[in-house]
Amino acid sequence: MTGYYDYVLGLIPAALIGITAFLNLVGLSLTAALPVGAGIALALMVHAMFIKGPVIDPADAPNGTTGDGPSPGSSAPAHGSD
Repeated sequence: MTGYYDYVLGLIPAALIGITAFLNLVGLSLTAALPVGAGIALALMVHAMFIKGPVIDPADAPNGTTGDGPSPGSSAPAHGSD
């Protein structure tokens, strides 16, 4: 099953190479087209990491943990305590 992050991983090189090549073909120099293509690829990565970032569904996490600290009932010390 193909998900959002699979599409993002495919679009990163496609945006970098494809947009750079397209802008170069329509007359923009390579030194000007490459940063535009890289900027689009960077925007895709930022969106995937920070706007629609990966999260752990508590129902899918092992033993009910979410990765944000010790699970309830564990003997591990809380964050910031000595």
